[in-house]
Amino acid sequence: MARTRTRVWLLTGVAITLAVAALTVLTSRGTPATRTAAIPAANTQAAFQHPGVLVGRSELDFARAKVKAGAQPWKKAYDTMRASAYGSLSRTPKPRATVECGSGSNPNHGCSDEREDALAAYTDALIWYISRDDRYAKKAIQIMDAWSAVIKEHTNHNAPLQTGWSGSSFARAGELIKHTYTGTWAQEKRFATMLRTVYLPTVIKGRPNGTNGNWELIMTDAAIGIAVFLDDHTSFDKAVALWRKRLPAYFYLKSDGALPKPPPGGQIDTKAEIIKYWQGQTTFVDGLAQETCRDFGHTGWGIDAALHVAETARLQGVDLYGEGRARLTKALEFHATYELGAKAPSWLCKGTLKRGLGPVLEVGYNEYHGRLKVSLPQTAKLVAKDRPAGASYFLAWETLTHAGAP
Repeated sequence: MARTRTRVWLLTGVAITLAVAALTVLTSRGTPATRTAAIPAANTQAAFQHPGVLVGRSELDFARAKVKAGAQPWKKAYDTMRASAYGSLSRTPKPRATVECGSGSNPNHGCSDEREDALAAYTDALIWYISRDDRYAKKAIQIMDAWSAVIKEHTNHNAPLQTGWSGSSFARAGELIKHTYTGTWAQEKRFATMLRTVYLPTVIKGRPNGTNGNWELIMTDAAIGIAVFLDDHTSFDKAVALWRKRLPAYFYLKSDGALPKPPPGGQIDTKAEIIKYWQGQTTFVDGLAQETCRDFGHTGWGIDAALHVAETARLQGVDLYGEGRARLTKALEFHATYELGAKAPSWLCKGTLKRGLGPVLEVGYNEYHGRLKVSLPQTAKLVAKDRPAGASYFLAWETLTHAGAP
């Protein structure tokens, strides 16, 4: 019997003594709302749950049942996904050996092609699961095989971020096909090698200094997904450690003190450096993010990437949601309030906000309100307004996969 991350042990012979001890540990962990760092960082004896990258089988089956019943918002979300360019069976992948992405994806040598193909592979995998039409599983495989046969590297300024964007979607696609499709995937090992050698070495290093925090959160999203796909416990633990260090450096709580926590790396730590890093903001309140005063678009990426990591960890029995509850719920409500039109006070970003958060709150709303019954009234309004969530960069179809998911 495999050992899972919740440590359910085989109860035979002398192992009963161990079982009693393990159950005692589990009992002491408390509820999801109160436990913090309950599961050790290193747990190399545990078995990963599959599929378990952002979406698990219970969530997939829930969405499939809702779509088959014609229930909303799932049916509309599914129909939108299936009608999108990402779900086209005539799509021709455009792989290349070197993907070169400068700042702002300029130059753009394969950047958009890679991101779009990765999203298409994930989209096709989702359509396959909901519909059981194996043409979509085969299309996802075709796209993944095309890239795994060719790509060698990412270069130029945006290379780490590009690797995170595309690696996140490829890991989700591969995970669904590997663990739900019963047909042939002859080049699965080659795809795994691609993730292990082209993507993982970049994203697992994180991005402690020199860039805004959404970079490292997106890279961590890719890292934890790839780690689960590869059954790589060491990389999984490293990704969890990256998240734990970055989260308090991205979302502020007044308990942090007069200034936000500095980002990991030690190069930004004086008062002047931290204020500059936080876009010149000098007044800090619960829920404010490091990029709030830059723009809500990049902040939305940071929020959703942080939630993605927590959701994948949840599927593997690690309660990052509990650890990040205060920061994440405050951030959800803070940004939803202003995205819905509340006037910015003069102390916030000099009274001017660049809105455009995007449909990035579905995963967090489902966890904190749907599962834990936390009151999130502003988040609820914005989630309803933005449904159904579409796909872009590394975000895809989260109304379908997470609205009301068990």
